[in-house]
Amino acid sequence: MKFIVNIEKEKYEEFVKSNPKSHFLQSYAWGEFALTSKGLKPHYVGVINDDGKIIATALLLEKKLPLGYSYFYSPRGYVIDYYDVTTLTFFTDEIKKYTKKHKSIFTKIDPDIIWSIKDNNNNEKSLPYDTKRIFNNIKNLGFKHKGFTKNFETMQPRYTFRIDMGNQSIDEIESKFSKTTKQRIKKANSLDVKVKIGDINDVEKFNELMIITENRKNFLSYDLNYYKNLYKIYNKDNKFLLFMGSVNPKEILEKYKNSVEKLSSELNSLPEQGLSKTQSTRKKELLREKENAEKAILEYNQYKDKDEIVLNAHAIIIYNDKAWVLYAGNHNILTNTFSNYKTYFEHIKYCYDNGIKTYDQFGTIGDLSKNNPRLGLHEFKKKFGGDYVEFIGEFDLITRPLMYFVFTTLVPLFRKFKREKAKKGLKNEIR
Repeated sequence: MKFIVNIEKEKYEEFVKSNPKSHFLQSYAWGEFALTSKGLKPHYVGVINDDGKIIATALLLEKKLPLGYSYFYSPRGYVIDYYDVTTLTFFTDEIKKYTKKHKSIFTKIDPDIIWSIKDNNNNEKSLPYDTKRIFNNIKNLGFKHKGFTKNFETMQPRYTFRIDMGNQSIDEIESKFSKTTKQRIKKANSLDVKVKIGDINDVEKFNELMIITENRKNFLSYDLNYYKNLYKIYNKDNKFLLFMGSVNPKEILEKYKNSVEKLSSELNSLPEQGLSKTQSTRKKELLREKENAEKAILEYNQYKDKDEIVLNAHAIIIYNDKAWVLYAGNHNILTNTFSNYKTYFEHIKYCYDNGIKTYDQFGTIGDLSKNNPRLGLHEFKKKFGGDYVEFIGEFDLITRPLMYFVFTTLVPLFRKFKREKAKKGLKNEIR
């Protein structure tokens, strides 16, 4: 075996895509993107056997630190057979030597290895491999496991929802949607919600919706150049698709006006007195429907001059035979159109029709307590019926123990101390 560096793009991609566990975060393109948008230097390394054939690769992203130090991150881990202890050991030893030359403190990996999986009825499913054996194989190489975290403490989410598209029909996939999801997609269809695949010119609108979502849900997003760069890089060899959900307020307003007229006409046809039980029940239904339609008219009147309002923009990355819902930007207005649900449904159908085997909603939580602020996100994604997946977690391969302690323990404590001191100072100023 031989350790190799600077693997050519074509050879690197050919090997990664041949692996059943391939992930867009392991792709050559992610390294290019990380360099231009995150300032991380990509290293494409691997192992060849005695016949010169690649048998393992890793994308190592180098983060420069003060005093000439650095750390490395291999997103979603090595592309390797984790049962092959001989190759795994050789590759890890060589990576440790290679990164140490770059003054690395540690190398982090977070393999796309499933720790547990449940179906949409919360039943445990059998795992496709012996996860505990893989866990021990990694630990025995000197990696430090970072724990079974429950929220978004790690570089990549430890939990997600995945729809298996390779072993079920689109009808079976839809049958697992929750009842409310089916109803809301039906409502979106009745209001003629349109979903199209956008282009580079739509990235700006996508960014606007991400900012709105960021402010509403209190998380930090990226800037316009970040998204444009991601779009350009991934559409060279793979796919970065923007699914744009929109409505025509003028048309919807007319629908509600026509609905009020019809409801009023039917109400007027009922006798004023002496209603039968059936007629009385129907009158209550008509009055309720009319009231809801009149409320909708008031809401849509604000946008009566608009032919189109884009309410949703979802970014999907397709790599090999898998798809990830990477980002979803949604407007605050006209939420009763349920355009968000229709947009999700359309990219699920698109992925199925285009031979995608795994559809990944890219992130949820493991802490399902009622006071978790991310519980709403979890419940929304759950409605589409995917399997609830927990990954094996992060591992650190430490090359400089003292600096690792400083970087992972003392620096965070110092930062926390400075934040608390700043807060205390602010309180004193207010007094």
